[in-house]
Amino acid sequence: MSKRQSITLARAAAVALATFTVAALSTFTAGPANAAPVCAGAGQPTVVVANPGGALEGLTIDPAGRAFTTDLLTGRVFRIDFPGAAAVPIATVPSGGGGALAWTPDGKLLVGYGADARVIAGDSLRHAGIVTVDPDTGAMAPYASGLSAADGMAVSQDGIVYATNDFANLIGRVYPNGAVQADWGNLPSSNGAVLSSDDRFLYVSRTFVNPGVSRIPTDAPWAPQSVLDLGGGDALDAPDGLTLDSLNRPVVPLNPSGQVVRIDANNQFCVLGFGNNLTSVVSYGRGGQGFSAGRLFGATFTGVVYEIPGGFDPNARTAAP
Repeated sequence: MSKRQSITLARAAAVALATFTVAALSTFTAGPANAAPVCAGAGQPTVVVANPGGALEGLTIDPAGRAFTTDLLTGRVFRIDFPGAAAVPIATVPSGGGGALAWTPDGKLLVGYGADARVIAGDSLRHAGIVTVDPDTGAMAPYASGLSAADGMAVSQDGIVYATNDFANLIGRVYPNGAVQADWGNLPSSNGAVLSSDDRFLYVSRTFVNPGVSRIPTDAPWAPQSVLDLGGGDALDAPDGLTLDSLNRPVVPLNPSGQVVRIDANNQFCVLGFGNNLTSVVSYGRGGQGFSAGRLFGATFTGVVYEIPGGFDPNARTAAP
């Protein structure tokens, strides 16, 4: 098979994955958050701040308050310099669609790729990986390969990267020396990834299998702890790419409805905002301008980046250098 044919097949697979994901989630109906209490001070209308288009999968913000997002469909990485600015494509990841975004402790922007491998190869072939992308020039460099997927990513204070796969089971770990442990954890349909402020727990959503949210001890990945279980009529809520507020409480988008909820205690949550349908990920801002610190933003499979005013938390810690 020629290189051009391989690229064409990878792109076709990414298109199929994005189409399947959006179609599957769009058939779900809004779940129990309709009846959940509204968090104090929350519930304000959302504000659309950009429309890059595509099926947006990752979202992060740099110290200058610039937002970055990825397109699951084309693999493009977009930079949005401030709310209302046009989205500028700065790079295209190597193959199979764009995934999660994260920052290393020394300020490198990490971008997951190979999103099509989540469905086509599951955990078996491990065709996904991570590249670094210069946020100004878009220059790319290899970072890690051999992962099941990088649908969600989180980076510890000592530079260990965690990567999840919502269509399979494995959670990968990449060490600062470049070593890849593709099977560090095993939790079906882990989606998104965020570390507690002390790096003791990796929080993930469970989207398609046993829907809910878990926290995984980083020193005991075989013993995940559930903090939210969505069974029965709640099972179609499809929690997606999550973050943590300043009190280490998970803030989670429920993908089909776009509602964004905060988990205050085990199986207790309230609604922070009523966002856009098919919200795939949420992230707090950074810096003193643009997508600034304390403000909560979301991205959607319909190509929109927006703000959830009810999620404002002036002390929220963004996972960043």
